[in-house]
Amino acid sequence: MPHGGRTVEGVGEQEPVGDGRSGDGIVRNTSFAFAVQITVAAFSAALTLFLVRQLGPAGYGVFALAVAIGIMCTLLAELGISPAAARFVAEHRGDRNAMAGVVASALRLKLPLSALVAALLFLAAGPIAAGFENDSLTWPIRLIAVALFGQSLAALLGGTFVAQGRVALNLRLVLAGGAVELGTSVALVLLGAGATGAAFGRAAGWSVAAALALVLTIRSFGRRAVALRGGGATRTREIARYAGAIVIVDAAVVLFDQIDALLIGAILGASSVGLFQAPMRLTTLLLYPGYAIANGVAPRLSHGLRERANEGALRVAYRVIVLFQAALLAPIVVWGGPIAELLFGEAFAESGDVLRWLAPFVFLSGLAPLVSLGANYLGLARRRAPIAIAAVALNIVVDLVLIPRIGVIGAAIGTSLAYAIYVPAHVWLCWRELGLAWRDATVPVVRALAAATAMAAVLLLLGTEALELWEWIVGAVAGTAAYVATLAMTGELTRVDLRAARNLIPSLKNGQ
Repeated sequence: MPHGGRTVEGVGEQEPVGDGRSGDGIVRNTSFAFAVQITVAAFSAALTLFLVRQLGPAGYGVFALAVAIGIMCTLLAELGISPAAARFVAEHRGDRNAMAGVVASALRLKLPLSALVAALLFLAAGPIAAGFENDSLTWPIRLIAVALFGQSLAALLGGTFVAQGRVALNLRLVLAGGAVELGTSVALVLLGAGATGAAFGRAAGWSVAAALALVLTIRSFGRRAVALRGGGATRTREIARYAGAIVIVDAAVVLFDQIDALLIGAILGASSVGLFQAPMRLTTLLLYPGYAIANGVAPRLSHGLRERANEGALRVAYRVIVLFQAALLAPIVVWGGPIAELLFGEAFAESGDVLRWLAPFVFLSGLAPLVSLGANYLGLARRRAPIAIAAVALNIVVDLVLIPRIGVIGAAIGTSLAYAIYVPAHVWLCWRELGLAWRDATVPVVRALAAATAMAAVLLLLGTEALELWEWIVGAVAGTAAYVATLAMTGELTRVDLRAARNLIPSLKNGQ
């Protein structure tokens, strides 16, 4: 996609497909990644809305708290191994034996570590539940421990598929695991199993995804990729060293995602966790396009043996994500209350204010996967650590100060402020490493925010409380028109962009 009237080289270049060299092209991989994220969004949205309405704030709060505890423990089961392995797979794209060796070395590190952490969490479920003064947490935590093992394995192997440029394989994992989790969770909750049934569904889904990931790994790399004995000592140490640089950043990311729920649970109780996590889960669904683009582009920033970093792809991806995420701001800020009531029900009315305060987080976190994964593939993991530590420290301090005073809204403010440090700093890292023009990072943001302001003005004319069906429809159409018109007037959206968008379909058919 061109920017500023210039065609960016390398974004749609033809690459061999399925020959073991470089995998699929950027456009094709991004499209498959988008299909993956749309599938995840569909399953997640259906399951979240079902659980929120079926379990209510208290029951959903127990499930969300158990999930948060489990995800915190994934940090110990991960220790940076998955992203480190992905980096080295990307560097050896085109050498099937070398990629298989990387995967095998990573598995030798990951399997025993994940099994140990999962077992310890299972055994500690009772004391953890007692610490939160909520005995109903015990079995959900135990089942989340089972899910943790499957999730850890699927994350490692799925990351290697992305790194080698075969994102299409991840779609199979998502479809299988998502369908099993949704079907199992719905059935058990309807039978009266409550939060425990939802946790069982999560465990079943991740177990299926992990098993399928092993099968696809053998098909992609051969049995050598799952050989757990002998060889690879040098490669294992190499992965472990880079994982050590990543683990601090991983810890910050996990804390970003879960510290709010844990602090709310400790200070306000499980019901308040539900009021916060429901809109947070909704905002996560809005970030999937950014993840899709990042999975297609970030591996191409690696300085591989046969390829140079694709700077043009990064500039284009950044701009596309900025324009998409900015379009979400006006509905979230102006219509946060009606959206929360429509999706979650009247019991979650307070979630509307949470959603509004999460608007900066929504905008910035859409860019987070691109610039954070990009920094990893550029070998900048150690330079990310101070940024991550500063951001998560700010999040914790703001939470501790504001949650006791203004409730769950304080956690939303803390999250948004933390990302206001985390994301711009990562943009700076990537831009500086690649020597890109700062105008390419700042101008799209200014123009997109101006367009979002125009959309907000339209929505305000229709009201900020309960909306009729015609108001939803008029707001969506007229607000989008105002957004696009403003982008065109500022020069951010051009006819060349529209022609480039039309050319995506032929590019996909040609395997680019």
